[in-house]
Parts: sequence; structure tokens; C-alpha cells
Amino acid sequence: MTLKNSTSPKKRLRWLWIALIAVLLGALIWGIQWATYARPPLDEALAALESDDLVTVTEDPWLTFSPAAGKPDTGLIFYPGGRIDPRGYASLLRPIAEEGYLVVVPSMPINMAIFNANAADKIIAHFSGIESWAIAGHSVGGTAAAIYTAKNPEGIAGLAIWASYPADSTDLSDLDLPVYSIYGELDPRTNPAAVAERGHLLPIDTVYVEISGGDHHQFGSYLIDPEDHHATISIENQQGQIIRATLDLLASIYNKK
Repeated sequence: MTLKNSTSPKKRLRWLWIALIAVLLGALIWGIQWATYARPPLDEALAALESDDLVTVTEDPWLTFSPAAGKPDTGLIFYPGGRIDPRGYASLLRPIAEEGYLVVVPSMPINMAIFNANAADKIIAHFSGIESWAIAGHSVGGTAAAIYTAKNPEGIAGLAIWASYPADSTDLSDLDLPVYSIYGELDPRTNPAAVAERGHLLPIDTVYVEISGGDHHQFGSYLIDPEDHHATISIENQQGQIIRATLDLLASIYNKK
């Protein structure tokens, strides 16, 4: 006697479709989570988000650090690094605001500044009282900031590139504005050799600030995997040098007025 298969072809096909849809749905959810993930800020960055009698911090429509005293006429727009929560830079940007500069940090599509290099347009239009704007960015944010500067040389008075360099298609060498390239000696990506290789894309008088013992991720205060840590100096030491160099850029803009 031969037993018949109790599962009909139609039922088997239906289960195959259900399994395929489940796999696709799982892949979609994973893809969304991957694309929207941002490295979260550390405690010191979150603490820097508290307003006090020196700096007022707001997060809508952009993360903004405003000097509490007086009305600044010079501002800094900062583009975050790829897949990093913008708040992860608060511990570096707040001290800049304490020196009298407006600092504005836009959020980016899927946390990648390269997908909205023109984010500065709305910021500049919104803060009409700012006479001079500098722009800066970390990692891919620095690449996007360089792209914006190349396209808007009349609207940007200075550029600071943190652990980054311009894309090969972005030539800033003929621009007459101060540029600071700030990078860590031990950065496995934006190392001294990589920065030098793209030096022809920047103005001849670009100021290069190499941080001895510094790495890529101490340009912010956000969670990283232990294997991504390469610095041999403290985060406070590295960030202090980054802040001072960026303030030097802003001071050179302010003193030109």
C-alpha cells in the first residue's frame, strides 16, 4: 500500500511564499536598523548638552550652541561623521560656543553628511545675524563640508577638516580662505600619508595640525568598539588640541573683519 503525501503542491507553494516573505521582511528590518544606526554619545557629551549661564543649547531644528552673552556675528556649521549621533560632538563644540561663536550641527539623512552636503544652506538663511560662517566636519562630514565650501566659496569664510580630506573631485586649491586640516597620527584611515597625498586639493597655505598619539574616533565623544581605539593620548588631550586649532581658524576669520 502506497501512502500519499498529505501536503498538496498548493500548500507547499504557500509555505514557500510565507518563508520568502519572512526572510525579506527580516532583511528589510535589519537593513533599516543598519542604515539608521548612530554611535551613541558618551556621558561627557550628554553633560555638555545642558544649558547654563555661558551657553544655551537647543536641539530643534538643529543642535545649536549659542553664547549666552551678547549676539555672535561669527558662526561654525559642523557636519558629523558617518553613523555618529550629532550629540557625540557636544564636548568639543560647546567650548567653542563658550568663546563667543554660534555653533550649529545639522542631522543628516541616515547619519551620512555626504547625502546632504547642502545642509548649511538652511542654517545660513535662518541665522541672518551671522556675518561670517566657517564650516567644519569630521570624517565623511569633513568631506561633505569641503564639497559645500567648493560650491559656495563666497558664503564660507573658513574650513576645518577633522580627520578627513576632500574627495578627489573637490579641488579647493585656488580658494582664498583659511583652511585647517586636523588629524591624528595614529588614525588608520586619515593618517599623515593619506593627508599628504591629497594636499594638492587644498590651498597652499593650509594649516596642518597633526595630533601626536591621536586617532580617528577621539574627534568625538561617542561609543566605539575597543578594537577601534588606537590613540595613545587621552581623549581630553586630543580634544583640547582639536578645540584650540578650530578656535584659531575662527579667530583668523574674526580678525579679518
